[in-house]
Amino acid sequence: MKILHLYYDIMNLYGDYANVSALVRTFEKNGIGCSTDKLSFADDAVLSDYDIIYIGSGTERNRNAVLEDMRRYKDDLKACIDSGKVILMTGNSFEMLGKSITDAKGNTYEGLGIFDFTVTEQNKTRNTADAVFSAGFTDKELVGFINKCSEIDGIDTPLFTVKMGLGNKNGGDSEGIRRNNFFGTHLTGPVLIKNPHFLLYIAGLAAGEDRKLSGDHLVYETAGYDITIKELLSLRKD
Repeated sequence: MKILHLYYDIMNLYGDYANVSALVRTFEKNGIGCSTDKLSFADDAVLSDYDIIYIGSGTERNRNAVLEDMRRYKDDLKACIDSGKVILMTGNSFEMLGKSITDAKGNTYEGLGIFDFTVTEQNKTRNTADAVFSAGFTDKELVGFINKCSEIDGIDTPLFTVKMGLGNKNGGDSEGIRRNNFFGTHLTGPVLIKNPHFLLYIAGLAAGEDRKLSGDHLVYETAGYDITIKELLSLRKD
């Protein structure tokens, strides 16, 4: 397995590097060799060379800087999404792939245009919340934390259904975006550590349907998930 951790140095809030570490450990525990390339502004990546591409979250300023650099990858990234390559973008990183981002001052930045959604930011307060989501690919709910200042309009294929917490829009019942094996979500935690079943799902997509991956090594992650979902569901019932 070859993993690309793109903009590892500038898009790395909330311990996002752990998502990549978790994938590497899962492959190795299942007898699958794995290598990771950590690339950023000064590097040139051939996206098609990798089995998994990951970009984490950053400040709004850093995201905008990355957006400008990402323009050179636009066509290749779209081709990877269309072909079904496994791509995970967490926090605000996936916001770059829409039509536009309008900041709190009214400045509008052209997005990569791979998706049709638009992003609008405000600076009055950051929207934060614990989250419980459901998804069609697993019978277990997902947990994590949301910290953002944006609302997103125009997503027709959301990744998650909101059971508790924040959606793409305030008060909305859907979150994130999915197309083929592209996954974009504001859910942090890091999301693959918080949700070992999601980790195994992502890793399994990259490994292929003929390779059944074991999660026996995820003892602490599973215990942490069980405690977290129990506590959050108790709050939701209250």
